[in-house]
Amino acid sequence: MKTINLLLAATLSAAVALSAPLPLQASQNKADTAKADNTKKNKEENKGATADQQKENKTDREITREIRRTVVKDKSLSITAHNVKIITKDGHVTLKGPVKSEGEKKTVEKAAVAVVGKGRVSNELEIAPPKEKKEKKVKKEKTDQKDQKEQK
Repeated sequence: MKTINLLLAATLSAAVALSAPLPLQASQNKADTAKADNTKKNKEENKGATADQQKENKTDREITREIRRTVVKDKSLSITAHNVKIITKDGHVTLKGPVKSEGEKKTVEKAAVAVVGKGRVSNELEIAPPKEKKEKKVKKEKTDQKDQKEQK
């Protein structure tokens, strides 16, 4: 009886395993696959000054660390502002990335100036356009659809 049950279980397991669809593998050439990073964009837009080019000397790392601490401690800043790029090279700091407002831009710059001093900070922060919330998009789409129906 045990043997029959084991054979039945093995047969069912094999049937299930063999009936499962095979995983599809899309054929892709190297040109179609792109890395999921923006290194190329950074180099083009930022004229070569990227975070991976920051010097690894202790002084530059400490400067970056202190600025990052100050920015992250400021809870009035958005997550976007907390994540700006801080690049320190020979004691000169470059700030890059999006922030949500002019106030955030100035606050992040002040944090950097407080650490390295005036004249040693390049502020290349950009104010990002506000994102539309999903609810507003849905309402707008419905309104647009109604307007199109009324025009017909």
